[in-house]
Amino acid sequence: MDHHYADLIIVRFGELSIKGHNRRYFVRQLQNNIKAKLKDYPLIRIFSKFDHLVLHLNGTSDEPITHALSHVFGIASFSLAHKCSNAMEDIIETAVELMKTEEACTFKVETHRKDKNLPYDSMDLNAKVGHFILEATTHKVDVKNPQKRVRIEVDRQQAYVSVKIFKGLQGFPVGVQSKAMVLISGGIDSPVAAYLTMKRGVEIEAVHFAAPPYTSSQSLEKVKQLLGVLCAYQPVIKLHVVPFTAIQLEIYQKANPSYAITLMRRQMVRFAQDLAIQRKALALITGESLGQVASQTMESMAVISEVAKMNILRPLVTYDKLEIIEIAERIKSFPISILPYEDCCTIFGVTNPITKPRLPDVIKEEEKCDFTEIYEKTLADTVTYLIEEPKPETYL
Repeated sequence: MDHHYADLIIVRFGELSIKGHNRRYFVRQLQNNIKAKLKDYPLIRIFSKFDHLVLHLNGTSDEPITHALSHVFGIASFSLAHKCSNAMEDIIETAVELMKTEEACTFKVETHRKDKNLPYDSMDLNAKVGHFILEATTHKVDVKNPQKRVRIEVDRQQAYVSVKIFKGLQGFPVGVQSKAMVLISGGIDSPVAAYLTMKRGVEIEAVHFAAPPYTSSQSLEKVKQLLGVLCAYQPVIKLHVVPFTAIQLEIYQKANPSYAITLMRRQMVRFAQDLAIQRKALALITGESLGQVASQTMESMAVISEVAKMNILRPLVTYDKLEIIEIAERIKSFPISILPYEDCCTIFGVTNPITKPRLPDVIKEEEKCDFTEIYEKTLADTVTYLIEEPKPETYL
C-alpha cells in the first residue's frame, strides 16, 4: 500500500456550519469555490455530506490539493484520509504504517463509528490501535493535549484513517456576501484590508488611483502583483485604474495645501463609489487604521466619509502597524508592498496636513476647485484589467 498520497480529503466546515437556513447556500458556495480552485485537477470528485465535504482524489497527488485548500475561506480543517476495509486488523495496519512515517510525537486515537453493528466499539478500537502504534514506533500517548490525532472513521463498507490534519482559514466562502470595491494602493494596509474582508465572504473588485507621468508603470505592476497574491483567495479580481493626475493638480494648485490630502481622499471616495455603483458593489473597503497617519484621525475619517452614500468598511481601523505587517507577511503581500515604487499619495504629499479638519472649512477649500469636466473625463479614461490567479506551484 502506497501511503505517500491519500485516497481522499475530508473537508470540515467552519463558522458556516451554524448558519441555520442559509447553511445549504453557504456549503454550496464553498463547494463551488473549491471546484474553481481545483479546476486544473479534473480527476477529483467532490461530494457533500451533512457536516463535511469529501474530495475523492482518484490518483491525484495530495500535495498541491492541500496547498490549494489552505487558501479557501470557509474551511475549519481538512485531513488526508487513507482507505482500508473496516476489519480491525486492516485499520490497525493502516494506522501503524501511517504513524511510522511521522516524526516522534504524542498522539491520541479518535474513532467515529457510523455502523453500530460492527463487532467492536470505538473505545476498543482506540485502545487496540494505540497499543500497536506504541509497539511499532517511538510515539507516546497523550489523550489531553496530543501533538497529533489519529482519526478513524468507520462505516458499513470501509474505514478511513487520517494522521495529517490541517487547519483551515475559517471565515465564510467568498461570494456568500455581496460585492465590495476596495481602494488599493501599493502599500501594506489595503491588501490586508481586502484579505480580511474576503474572509467574511465578500467578493471584491479593486480601484487604484494612478498619477501618470508622476507615477511609473512599475507602480501599477506592483498593484497588479498585490492583487495576484489576493487571487489565491478569489481566483479573478477586476482592477479599475483611475488616471488621477488632473484631479490632484487641480487640488494642489487651487486649495490650501494643508487640506490637499483630505480633498484628494474625498475625491477618491467619490470615484470609487461611482465605480462601485456601476459594478453593483454595495460597500467600499479602505486600509485606514485609526490614528496611523494624519488623514486617519476620527475627524479626518468623518469628513472624508461625508461624501459617501454607501458603507465604507475599514477592517484595520483598530489594528496597529505591527499587527497589519504580521498578516501581510503571512499572506505574502508584504515583500511586494515594500518595493520602492511610489503611489499618487506619496508623490503629492504635503508637509503639514491638517489632522482635525472641520467640514465647513473643507467644503470651502473644495469649492475653490472646479472638478466638473475633469471628473467626467477621468471617469471615462478609467481602464479595467482582469487579474487572474497565478499558476500554482509545481510539486515533485
